[in-house]
Amino acid sequence: MHTADPELEAAIKRENRRLGRLRRRDLILAIATPVVLLAAWEIAARTGALDGRLFTPPSAIAAQAWKMILSGELWVHTLATVARLIVGFVIGAVAGVLVGLVMGVWRPVKAALEPTFTALYALPKIAILPLLLLIFGLTETPKILSVVISVFFVVQINTLSGILQIDPRITEAARAYKATGWRLFRYVLLPGALPSIMTGLRVSAGMAVIVITAVEFVASNTGLGYLIWNSWQLFQPSTMFVGLITVALIGALVTGLVILLERLMLPWRHSNGTKRKAKK
Repeated sequence: MHTADPELEAAIKRENRRLGRLRRRDLILAIATPVVLLAAWEIAARTGALDGRLFTPPSAIAAQAWKMILSGELWVHTLATVARLIVGFVIGAVAGVLVGLVMGVWRPVKAALEPTFTALYALPKIAILPLLLLIFGLTETPKILSVVISVFFVVQINTLSGILQIDPRITEAARAYKATGWRLFRYVLLPGALPSIMTGLRVSAGMAVIVITAVEFVASNTGLGYLIWNSWQLFQPSTMFVGLITVALIGALVTGLVILLERLMLPWRHSNGTKRKAKK
């Protein structure tokens, strides 16, 4: 027994060192890849392999971004886009979860709404913008509603799928122990659907960034979408690239926040993964 313990501890230490090396390698690759691509872009633009008038070197883009930050122009457009994104995403996500749960619990509601939702989901969300502009005019409402609609359907579909995937034997066992109503929802249905809900939130986060940027192209005089479109019309590629990069950073930040929320809401997923690694 005593001879096995040191061997087991040594094996665990070796495995931890191996995992540490893999994590360091992954971090280095994640940082090195964009750095190498930016360096190649800079060299190609400076040497004439790329047309510097169209593909502004990253150094010039960084200088333009700094100028826009100091003048406050970038902050104005970024805050306008982020405000619309947050409001639309929260409303769409909450509504999608609630409707998905109701459809999953009550079959008549599912039968009544599912065909209509299926048809509406297939409709391009940006195609609804003219109708929203016709109803609400050139206000903030159409922009926010475009995000709400795009997020709602993705979250609703994933929430409904999560409810339907719960093993019926689990709900039957819960009811046998007199778990009904709120207790059934709180301890069985919601935890069972959470993985699918988080998947829907992650997918809809990226979609929301795309939709709000596209909406701002044509229906706004503020926001990063407007900045990108206006700079293209005025042939200001450096400003356009600043807008594109800022949108990409916002998309990465929103997705990262959803992943962090998933870790908080589903701690058992990550704890189980850690335990499996330790056992190996």
